[in-house]
Amino acid sequence: MKKVELTTSISIYESIQELPKNVEALMQKAIKAKENAYAPYSKFKVGASILLENGLIVTGNNQENAAYPSGMCAERVAIWKVASEYPNVKILKLAISASSSNQILKEPVAPCGACRQTLSEYELKQKDKIEVFFMGEEGKIIKTNSVLDLLPIAFDKSFL
Repeated sequence: MKKVELTTSISIYESIQELPKNVEALMQKAIKAKENAYAPYSKFKVGASILLENGLIVTGNNQENAAYPSGMCAERVAIWKVASEYPNVKILKLAISASSSNQILKEPVAPCGACRQTLSEYELKQKDKIEVFFMGEEGKIIKTNSVLDLLPIAFDKSFL
């Protein structure tokens, strides 16, 4: 048996004002995107914004459905929008913000497992890291240097 230790490094910003100005603007777009989320069942709204290499910002938000598993997360809405509209443009950064009508989310809300898997596909496809910034409604923001920092042993096309 061989033991391998995996480590991930994150950066923690104490507030949105502490972010670099371009990332603060990207996070503000994610916060704004939350306003159009359709979350009548969970009352949990998420907004995502993606900065592309060409300077464009693409947003998405979660969309629920009464047939609960039929809904879609903000991160996947945004990344599939990028893939369909700008298929050959590199993704640089992703910002995510979440809020709930049931409580004030003061801790950063990370992407779910399905979103991590989907995001990793695009990071691997472009052969370049995507920085990920995520927060709750207020408070700290976590930054990872790569999607694969969130999903270190990813399933990819090499297994197919």
